[in-house]
Amino acid sequence: MSGVERGPGRYLWWLARRLRGRVALGALFGSLWFVSLAAMPYLISQAIDRGLGPRRPGPLLAWCAAVLAIGLTSAGLGVLRHRSMTKLRIAAALRTADLVLTHATRLGAALPRRITTGEVVTIGISDVWLIGRAMNAAGIGGAAILACAVIAALLHHTAPALGLVVLVGVPGLGAVVGPLLRRTQRSGSRYRERQGALNTRLVDVVGGLRVLGGLGGGDVHLARYVRESAGLRDLGYRVGRPASWVGALGDGLPLVFLAVVVWVAARMAAAGEITVGQLVAVYGYTAMLVVPVSVLIFCGFDLTYGLVAARRVTGFLNLPLDDPAGAPAPPGPATLYDPESGVTAEPARLTALAGARPADAIEVLDRLGRYTPAAAGWGGRRLDTIARDEVRDRILVAENGADLFAGPLREVVAGRHDPDDGRIRAAIHTAVAHDVAADLDRPVEWGGRNLSGGQRQRLRLARALYADPEMLLLAEPTSAVDAHTESAIADRLAAARAGRGTVVATTSPVLLDRADTVHYLVGGRVAATGTHRELLAAEPGYRALVTRVFGVDG
Repeated sequence: MSGVERGPGRYLWWLARRLRGRVALGALFGSLWFVSLAAMPYLISQAIDRGLGPRRPGPLLAWCAAVLAIGLTSAGLGVLRHRSMTKLRIAAALRTADLVLTHATRLGAALPRRITTGEVVTIGISDVWLIGRAMNAAGIGGAAILACAVIAALLHHTAPALGLVVLVGVPGLGAVVGPLLRRTQRSGSRYRERQGALNTRLVDVVGGLRVLGGLGGGDVHLARYVRESAGLRDLGYRVGRPASWVGALGDGLPLVFLAVVVWVAARMAAAGEITVGQLVAVYGYTAMLVVPVSVLIFCGFDLTYGLVAARRVTGFLNLPLDDPAGAPAPPGPATLYDPESGVTAEPARLTALAGARPADAIEVLDRLGRYTPAAAGWGGRRLDTIARDEVRDRILVAENGADLFAGPLREVVAGRHDPDDGRIRAAIHTAVAHDVAADLDRPVEWGGRNLSGGQRQRLRLARALYADPEMLLLAEPTSAVDAHTESAIADRLAAARAGRGTVVATTSPVLLDRADTVHYLVGGRVAATGTHRELLAAEPGYRALVTRVFGVDG
C-alpha cells in the first residue's frame, strides 16, 4: 500500500488505480456525454445550412430527427455519467473508511494514546467524503479535458482563429485559478487541524457532561467551546475567501469565452467568412465549452480539499502498529519494572501508585502495559522485545473510561472469553455490582448508556476481574463510587486477586491501606515507597495528597 505510506497525493493516485474500473466508466460516460453535447451545435448548423436556408423540407426533417436522437442520447448518457460518478465517489469514500476502521482496529487500545477522539470523528464524518469527491478529477475531470480538446478542434475546423482562442484561454484560466487553489489548500489545512481539535473538545465535554454538571463546570466549558468555535468560524471565513473566488471564476470566466468567441465569429459571419449555420455552431460549441471548463475548475477545487483530507487520513494510517513478533514472555509470574519512574510491581502483591498528578500514575500503567514506547521490563527482559500477544494475554490494563459494548450483561462481563455464569457472578460480587447484575441477561446499551457512572465503572472492574490476568493494572477503579462501596471493593479485590499481581493507580486511602506496597510519585518519579501508614507517618507530601483529596487523616 505504497500510496498510503507516501503521502496525500500518492494516496489519491493509489485510490484511483484501485478503482480504475469505476474511474474508466465515469470517464467513458462523461466523455460520451460531452461529445453528445458538442454534436448538437453541429447538427443544428447542418439543419440550418442544408434545410432551413435552401428551404428543403426533407433534409430539414432529417437533420431535426438527428437533433432529437442525439438529444435523447445525451439525456441517457447524462444519467449514466451521474450514476457512475456517484458510485465512484461512494466507493472511494467507503474504501478509505474501511482502511481507517481496519487500522483503528489494529491499533486497538493504543488508538486513544496516539490520536485524539475528535480527529478520528472528523476523519470519519468529513475527510472520507472529501476524498470521495476528489475522484471527480480522475473521472469527469479527464472527460472535461477531452471535451475541451474536441471543441478546440471543431472551432479550429470552422475557423483557426477561434480554435486558437480556446487553446490559449483554457491554460490562461488555469493560471488564474491555480494560485487561488493553492491558497485554499494552505488555509484549508489550518482549518482542518483546528476543526479536529475543536471536535476533540466537543467529544470530551459530551463524554464528561454528567461529571461537569456535578462539578458546576458545564458553563465554563461551554464558554470555552463557544470561544474556540468562533475562532474556527473566523478561520473558515478566511478559507472561504479564495474558495469564493474560485466559485465565481468557475461560473464567470467561461462566459468571457462565450463573449469573445461569439464576437469574433459574428464579425466573421458579417464579413461572409462563415455561414449563418456555422455562426450558430460556433455559439453552440462555445456555450457548451462553459460546462467542461466549469467542471475542470470545480474538479480542481475538489482535488484541493481532497488533498487536505488525504493528508489527515494518511497521517492516521501511518500511525505505527505494535509489532506482534518478539521473544517469548517469562515462563511464569515475573516482576514488572518501569525505569522511567522507578516503579516495581511484584507478582502476587497488590501495588498502589499514588501520584501528586494522577496522570503520572496512568502513564506508568501505560508503560507497564506496553501501550507507549518505553524501556519497561518484565522478568529482566524489555517489554517491547516480547511478543505482543503474550503481553496482552498476561498483562491487562483496565482503564477507567474503557468502552462497554452493547449486549447481554453476561457477554459484556465475559468480554472475549467464554461466559461462565459462576465466574461472572464472582467477578460481579468482587466489583460490588450486584445492583447491576441481578439478571445476567439484562441488556447493556453501547457505552453503558442505560447505566449510571458508578455502575459502568463497577461493570468495567468486573470485566477486568473475569479476565483473571497474571498482572492486572487498574486505573482509578473506584473514583465514581461512594465510600461504603469503595471499602467493600477494596476488601474483596485484595482477596480475589490473592496470588496474582495487581497494580492500582489511585489516591483513595481505602485502597491504599489495602496495598502491600505504595509508590508515592512526584513529577512522574517514585519519591517514596512503603505501606500506606508508613508513608502517612514519614512523607508530608503524601499525607497532604491523601487528606487534601479525601479530607481524612489516614
